[in-house]
Amino acid sequence: MTSSKSLVLAARIQRWPIAGSFTISRGAKTEAVTVVAEVRLGGHTGRGECLPYPRYSETPEATLAALQAMQGPLSRGLDRQALQAAMPAGAARNALDCALLDLEAKTSGQRVWNLLGRPAPAACTTAYTISLGTSEAMAAATAKAAHRPLLKIKLGGDGDRMRIAAVRKAAPESELIVDANEAWTPQNLEQNLAECAGAGVTLVEQPLPAGQDDALARIRRPVAVCADESVHDRKSLDGLRDRYDAVNIKLDKTGGLTEALAMADAAQALGFEIMVGCMVGTSLAMAPAMLLARQARFVDLDGPLLLARDRDGGLRYDGSLVYPPEAALWG
Repeated sequence: MTSSKSLVLAARIQRWPIAGSFTISRGAKTEAVTVVAEVRLGGHTGRGECLPYPRYSETPEATLAALQAMQGPLSRGLDRQALQAAMPAGAARNALDCALLDLEAKTSGQRVWNLLGRPAPAACTTAYTISLGTSEAMAAATAKAAHRPLLKIKLGGDGDRMRIAAVRKAAPESELIVDANEAWTPQNLEQNLAECAGAGVTLVEQPLPAGQDDALARIRRPVAVCADESVHDRKSLDGLRDRYDAVNIKLDKTGGLTEALAMADAAQALGFEIMVGCMVGTSLAMAPAMLLARQARFVDLDGPLLLARDRDGGLRYDGSLVYPPEAALWG
């Protein structure tokens, strides 16, 4: 990359209203609070967006402070490769990693995938998320989205058997994946997986709490099970092979696209299927993750579809098709 000695870093918190509310087993929210990092060199600016996640003890304020603390190292020549060791994996490093990648692309006049030696991203089908609610409310929301080919259904423990049945009835043709967000127990795990299998669900995300998922290794899994909260970066892959069939790679967990791409390669080598996922953010957060889509069996980059409005120049969505970013947005 061009010398970073004169790099100038700016970061800020932004708030984006959600269309209605977004509800999972851990609670509901009505806005996405993101943190944006910008790195400037000469006349070029690179941007990256992250969504600090309370589940991982992250807050927007702490993330902002962590980013601001990197101005000194950047001015002393810290580059993207050194960044991987200088900051822990998480939301703050993701924003800065993606901003540096965007800057590399803009200063070189190339698209970021060419710089990284990766295939150019193509339009792909993203999942569309149905928030957790009563079985009746979820069936109504699903019916409105039943034209979409891939739906992601948030589940939450008690009553999930009725939710699964109601959703499948409302969307008989859609492929379904479900996300329990750690809300199931060893006592209801097998019954819930059986209900999912009976409804033709393709994938179940994180049914048990991270660190308390040993039961997955002791049962026959009639549906593929995907690690989300149990997996963050490459270091967490080896311990999952007997419990999970797939891993959900999110840039806010890996700490950026640099680690996410390496993790995808490592996961494939270990035989995991790949899901590329997201937090609820704008197109600026989704754009880097598009580089993972060619390796993914499941793409879940619907964050902007869940917002009341996206940022200007965002990704193009045509129904459930999402298209690669224009250079002005990112990369």
